[in-house]
Amino acid sequence: MRIVLGVGGGIAAYKVASLLRLFTEAGHDVTVIPTEAATRFVGVATWEALSGHPVSNSVFDAVHTVNHVRLGHEAELIVVAPATADLLARAATGQADDLLTNTLLMAGDCPVLMAPAMHTEMWQHPATEANVETLRSRGVTVLEPASGRLTGADSGPGRLPEPEAIFSAAMALAGASVATAGAPAAPSAAPAGAPAAPSAAPAAVRALTGLTVTISAGGTREPLDPVRFLGNRSSGKQGVALAAAALEAGARVRLLAAHMEVPAPAGVEVVQVETALELRKAALHAAADSDVVIMAAAVADFRPADVSGTKIKKRDDVADPVINLVRNPDILRELVEVRDAASRDQLIVGFAAETGDAGGDVLEYARDKLHRKACDLLVVNQVGQDLVFGEDTNSVVILSRDGSEPQEASGSKSDVAAAVIDRISAELSRAVPPA
Repeated sequence: MRIVLGVGGGIAAYKVASLLRLFTEAGHDVTVIPTEAATRFVGVATWEALSGHPVSNSVFDAVHTVNHVRLGHEAELIVVAPATADLLARAATGQADDLLTNTLLMAGDCPVLMAPAMHTEMWQHPATEANVETLRSRGVTVLEPASGRLTGADSGPGRLPEPEAIFSAAMALAGASVATAGAPAAPSAAPAGAPAAPSAAPAAVRALTGLTVTISAGGTREPLDPVRFLGNRSSGKQGVALAAAALEAGARVRLLAAHMEVPAPAGVEVVQVETALELRKAALHAAADSDVVIMAAAVADFRPADVSGTKIKKRDDVADPVINLVRNPDILRELVEVRDAASRDQLIVGFAAETGDAGGDVLEYARDKLHRKACDLLVVNQVGQDLVFGEDTNSVVILSRDGSEPQEASGSKSDVAAAVIDRISAELSRAVPPA
């Protein structure tokens, strides 16, 4: 595969030499385009030695080959790392003042992945957030930066993801075939409770290549006042594991992230939400271009009817407050209704956290929920003390609207996620008529 590797002018550029090695050892033909600032951190000689190609950042070099047009036209994948705040801004506004930004403008249908790295304040600045949103709206995959030690004494989100994580995300985005014998060593361990970054699996097992999968994860929070909220115990671990499994299966993955205790895997597009109403808006928007929607978030069924603009005080001369609740919309059911009304070819998967009682057991309640929601698959888990929420293991039953035999899956949340993605792949395969 012909890859253009753009290198931005940040201290993290030194890590990109390892990323380049991963690409070349996997058999890919890589042309490196550093910005002028990047060469202040890592010299041209290093990039030429590791890539085996001449390296330039000027549109006036190799003019006879029309380099500033040819590189973008010929690229099958463009990866930019580190993508600095300046480089993101120039890409978002369509500037073309050097060879790299020219190449990005000439990319056409070529997949583009950008791995940001900068200080936390720069990453969280509204200007950068707007630039990232603009790029993602145009189909560019912008990874979430890692959290950790940055240049100097500070730390936080803004650290360049590890080269192995960027490599895996790039291979998943391109749907590339990577021979097992030529694949790089496994990535280092993920943070506790989080699934490891997806490996570069062979194309034969990438059952979701070319598909867009939207996944919701975590627990919504419904504000009572500026300090308090109604929430739940969801950690987001299962949703994040699903995102990693879908990414490994070759999908483009969008994660609608409510409150989560674990980071999103590198390579997914993250949309932050807090309340059920925010999740509803994000889910309906994301579903419009999704082949698969997996609603794994723990969504609050109710929200306070009134939200105080000031902190509710505990006072002896005032009666204790009474909190009136109103129902939140049924997002899963609405997604199904919108899909069916548009006759859209889309698979919708729901999650149900259930408890049994005198009125019925977990599966009885789950089957009733599947009937009401009318989604294609419903993944059911029994919740309770030390069960599911916050834990690293899970045990589920997958129910199907077509009435097929329930499927059980258990183990780590990554194991369960793999089973769910495998079942989704099987459902999609059955939906495709034979040639």
